[in-house]
Amino acid sequence: MNAPRRAPRRKVDGVILLDKPSGISSNAALQRVRRLFNAAKGGHTGTLDPLASGLLPLCLGEATKFSQTLLDADKSYEAKLRLGVRTTTGDAEGEVLETRPAEVTTDEVFAACTRFVGEIAQIPPMYSALKVAGRPLYDYARDGVTLERKPRQVHIRRIELLGFDRDTVRLAVDCSKGTYIRVLAEDIGEVLGCGAHLVALRRTRIGRFHIDESVELSQIEANPDCASRWLLPVDHLLADWPSVLLDESAAGRFAHGQTVPASAGIGDVPVRVYGPSGRFVGAADHVGGVLHPRRLLGSGE
Repeated sequence: MNAPRRAPRRKVDGVILLDKPSGISSNAALQRVRRLFNAAKGGHTGTLDPLASGLLPLCLGEATKFSQTLLDADKSYEAKLRLGVRTTTGDAEGEVLETRPAEVTTDEVFAACTRFVGEIAQIPPMYSALKVAGRPLYDYARDGVTLERKPRQVHIRRIELLGFDRDTVRLAVDCSKGTYIRVLAEDIGEVLGCGAHLVALRRTRIGRFHIDESVELSQIEANPDCASRWLLPVDHLLADWPSVLLDESAAGRFAHGQTVPASAGIGDVPVRVYGPSGRFVGAADHVGGVLHPRRLLGSGE
C-alpha cells in the first residue's frame, strides 16, 4: 500500500517570535513550525543551545532575506550558574572536570560580575557551532581534539545579580552578538576562585523584540488551524527603521534593483521602502538622498 502523498510546500512569508522550550535544538523547533505552516522555506535568527529556552525568531519565506538584522542585534539573557563545579562543556550537559569549595559572599559575586561589564575578550568554547575548516568546533571536541581559538571582542552592556544562594547565582545579562554566556559563567567562576558552569539559560530579548511578545511551541501545535494568527509580516523585522514611500514608477525601478532618489531629511540610514499602496518592497541604504537597494521582496510570481 502506497504511503499518502504529502501536500506540496506552500509559500509562506512572515516571522514567528517563538519561545523555544529547553531540550530541543533550534533547528528542530524550526522544522516543527515549518511543518505546521507547510512552509517551503525557513530559517532562525541566532541559534539557542538545546539546554537554553527563550526567544527564537523564525523567518519563513521572504523574511529569511532580512534575518541578518536580528543576527547582528544585541541580546538579553537570564542565566543560572552553579559555583564550585567545572564541566567539559561549560554547562550542565558536560562531564565534571573539577569541584572546589564555593565559599564566597554576595559582595564577592557582585564584584566578580562587575569586572566583565564593558568590552571583553572571549575565547570561543570547543563545544560550539563555530566552524574551522568547514567543521563545527563541537565535532573536533567530540573526537577529543582541542584547537587553538583566537579571542573575540564582545560587549557586555549590563550584568545584574538577580539572586545568590550558597552555590547558585542568577544573572540578567545584556550583551552584543557573539557573546557566549557559558564562557562568561566559567570566567566569573575563575575570578571567584571556585569555578562555575551554566545550568540554565533563557533568552529574553533580541534587539527590540522581547520574550513577552513570543508564543510557545506547544501553543501553536495545540491550535494548528489558528497558527497564522502568530505570523507577523516580513517588515516587522525592520519596524524600528525609518520608512520611505515611493510612487509607482520609482517603486517599480527599485523593485528591479535600481537606485532611486528619495526625499531628504532622514539622514544616511537604512530604511524600509514601500510602494504607493503601502506594499513593502524591500530595504535600502539611504545615502545622500538616494536609495540603494539592500534586500528586495520577491514579486511572488
